Amino acid sequence: MSGTPLKVGVLVGSVRTGRFADTVANWFVSEAGRRDDMEIHVIDLSEPALVEELKLNLDPLGTPGEAPALAARIGGLDAYVVVTPEYNHGYPASLKLAIDYVYGGWRAKPVGFVSYGGMAGGLRAVEQLRQVFAELHAVTVRDTVSFHNAWEKFDEQGRPHDDDASSKAAAVLLDQLAWWGVTLREGRTARPYEA
Repeated sequence: MSGTPLKVGVLVGSVRTGRFADTVANWFVSEAGRRDDMEIHVIDLSEPALVEELKLNLDPLGTPGEAPALAARIGGLDAYVVVTPEYNHGYPASLKLAIDYVYGGWRAKPVGFVSYGGMAGGLRAVEQLRQVFAELHAVTVRDTVSFHNAWEKFDEQGRPHDDDASSKAAAVLLDQLAWWGVTLREGRTARPYEA
């Protein structure tokens, strides 16, 4: 079982026009794609089908319904990395909506974070997301990748100016995600998780 690559979802949380998320997410996917112990699946919340699904499943009272396509994509994965900006000391509403729609799919699975923003580098968004994922019975890994004043940290090709340090930070995150991902996958196989 542990020899089977982990199915890792990279969830791109911003849907803003002109977002910087593409630069950060593309870099991270490139880093993660170098590993042979992971199979990377990008879930970009700005994909038109996902935008439409999330919109259509919000009832008039604002109560989340079900987003079956998103839930199936999330549920079929072993681990996740959330790429998030920090907006107004928090994470995007689009990300919260997607997380809530997939309530059960996160259980007993690890979640890592790649954040970006101004001086705080998105870390306030990550701290809030840790609380949300704890409530969903997910395990968040300790180390994150964070880009402070992100728009100044990347070159025209989308590589960080401090490529070595950024790659090392990504490797630490991915190593922790791999350990938790394999351990929890084996645990769920041996004994299904009941919340």
